[in-house]
Amino acid sequence: MPASQPRSRARDRNNVLNRAEFLSLNQPLKGNQESRSSGRKQSGQAGAAGAQNSNPKERRQSQQLPEEDCMQLNPSFKGIAFNSLLAIDICMSKRLGVCANRASSWGGARSMINLLGITGHGIPWIAGTLICLVKSSTLAGQEVLMNLLLALLLDIMIVAGLQKLAKRKGPYDINPGLLDYLTMDTYAFPAGHASRAAMLSKFFLNHLVLAIPLRILLVLWALCVGFSRVMIGRHHITDVLSGFVFGYLQFRLVELMWMSSNTCQMLISIW
Repeated sequence: MPASQPRSRARDRNNVLNRAEFLSLNQPLKGNQESRSSGRKQSGQAGAAGAQNSNPKERRQSQQLPEEDCMQLNPSFKGIAFNSLLAIDICMSKRLGVCANRASSWGGARSMINLLGITGHGIPWIAGTLICLVKSSTLAGQEVLMNLLLALLLDIMIVAGLQKLAKRKGPYDINPGLLDYLTMDTYAFPAGHASRAAMLSKFFLNHLVLAIPLRILLVLWALCVGFSRVMIGRHHITDVLSGFVFGYLQFRLVELMWMSSNTCQMLISIW
């Protein structure tokens, strides 16, 4: 043992790395280690503080994201069917909008289609009904005309209310006309011209004595007015079909609210 100790000391003295100028190579830098360890500690503390200070609402949203993604990737059958029908409706309505603008395939017939649409507008019908009511001298005629005026006013109010609720726009970006603004017919669903045409045709078929050719022409007129709105790009196909349904329902409502001759005479005398 005493002999081995001097030998080891001699080896240490002879070792080049034990000299003063090489000591820094053998020993790690304590300052760097301390700075690195302190930096890691500070970053760990900052991460922990950030996790603690994070908003609970954000944590809940991050936990809900996988579930929402799964719901979007696995929609219900009703959602798939509804979206598919909606896409078909939009595609077919755009294809049938042959008079949507001057550059369309039937752009030259746009003026004629607009004229056909005016025949189903509410303002001309209300004005014509008032003129006929003033000139009418029979009680039966006044009764029919007063109930027709009631039907037209109900149609404008019901369609305007439904359009405000749905707020569906047409297949093309077409601004409504002046007459449309007067009757508050500014949205697409349901089609006001279609509901009015269906209601008027059903009303005349029930309360006027018409020959068979005239009855057929009346039905064809209602169909042409409805689908002319698709041709000029103002409404979808489903808007027109729903307008026909609402027009029939409005006719049934007017039949339930039918004003008698005495009531009509009282209203006319007040007016």
